Amino acid sequence: MVHTDRHESLTRWARMWSGCALERHKLLLTAVGAACIAVGILVAVLVPDTGGPAWAMAVAGCLAAGVVVLARVAVAVLRGPARVG
Repeated sequence: MVHTDRHESLTRWARMWSGCALERHKLLLTAVGAACIAVGILVAVLVPDTGGPAWAMAVAGCLAAGVVVLARVAVAVLRGPARVG
C-alpha cells in the first residue's frame, strides 16, 4: 500500500479524535465529580430532612454520581493512556 497525503491526514484525524473524553478531560471530570460530592454534602447539611425520601434520594444521588465519576477517572489514570494505531 502506498503512503499518500490522504493516509497521513486520516491518521492525524484518527489520532486527534481517538481518545475518549475521559482521556482528554480528566481534570474537568475530576472537578465535576468533586462538585457532585460537594453538592450532595451541602444538600445533606443545609436542607432540612423534612422532605422525606426525596431529600435522602437527592443526597444519595449526588454522592453516588460524584463517586462514580471520580472512580472512573481513577481507573483511567491507573490504566494509562490508550494506544492508537
